[in-house]
Amino acid sequence: MRFELKTLTAAAALTLGMGAMASAETIRIAHVDPDEWTGSKKGAAAQIFKNIVEGETDLEVEIFPAGALGNEDELIGQAQEGLLQMAIVSGAMSKACPAASVLDIPYTFASATVAWDVLDGEFGDSLAQHCLDQTGLRTLAYGETGFRNFTNGTREIRSPEDMEGLKFRVQPIPLYVEMVKGLGGEPTPIAWTELPNALSTGVVDGQENPVGVIYNNGLHKLQKYMTLDGHVYAADFIVIDDAFFGDLSASEQEVVAKAARIAGNMGRSIQQWNTAEGVKKVQEEGMEVYSPTSDEIAAFAEKAQPAVVEYLRGELGDDAVWIDNLQAAVAAASE
Repeated sequence: MRFELKTLTAAAALTLGMGAMASAETIRIAHVDPDEWTGSKKGAAAQIFKNIVEGETDLEVEIFPAGALGNEDELIGQAQEGLLQMAIVSGAMSKACPAASVLDIPYTFASATVAWDVLDGEFGDSLAQHCLDQTGLRTLAYGETGFRNFTNGTREIRSPEDMEGLKFRVQPIPLYVEMVKGLGGEPTPIAWTELPNALSTGVVDGQENPVGVIYNNGLHKLQKYMTLDGHVYAADFIVIDDAFFGDLSASEQEVVAKAARIAGNMGRSIQQWNTAEGVKKVQEEGMEVYSPTSDEIAAFAEKAQPAVVEYLRGELGDDAVWIDNLQAAVAAASE
């Protein structure tokens, strides 16, 4: 099923149109992260991709950062329609390819290295092929948005019992609602733009996001406690319109694929740096950060996973096999 193309803004349509007229040998790649690529995971990935492709082929690469061409849903739609050749997206991929949502099952990955082994191995290749069949977009590589963690302004969280009675802002995504409910908290779906006000006014007690997002958006100034539980590992998908990819020469395909893999690894490296630096900075600015033990993480997983898995099995139908495939791949990578 092809993802529905959203209406382009006049500026975005004009930009794409001018690019199309400029050169048929141009790859337009877009993302929603900042363009300041030394601290932006998608920004770094796009810039490295451009450097390699332009250095080893006659192709040109135009980067459209910071949501210049729309949100992630719109970028996927544009790539499917051939208006955009490539995109780097994260959460929106599960809307276009529902099987990708299994990656959001809480406490699936014990570490980033386990996630990398799974995504760069047979499971990641199989998921990429499945999503190609579903969307017409080829996943060239996986980057990283990072592990999501809970913060709140009331008390330190070391166990699911500590979450009881606390209201947590979650993305308006059923999977996240089920996760927080399973942990004993009160999930409150709130748009990202409304989050700072919701925290300031006490509409919610806490929220969950990667460390870099928490620090770079000043959320640590509105919260006292952070628990590095890493409940969800979020991956970036570096995708290309498969029809465009098929029209490239064999040598160009080889370089584009290689550049994407390197770009994904660069995005992962930037995100790892952002996390380590972010933890240090929020502590320096007064936030109390707690790292749960493996037994404590197991207690969180025991509460959170069943409700989410049950929900996903109902939503995915025949594609629920991807839950079992992921669990098997994680078990193998963890040995």
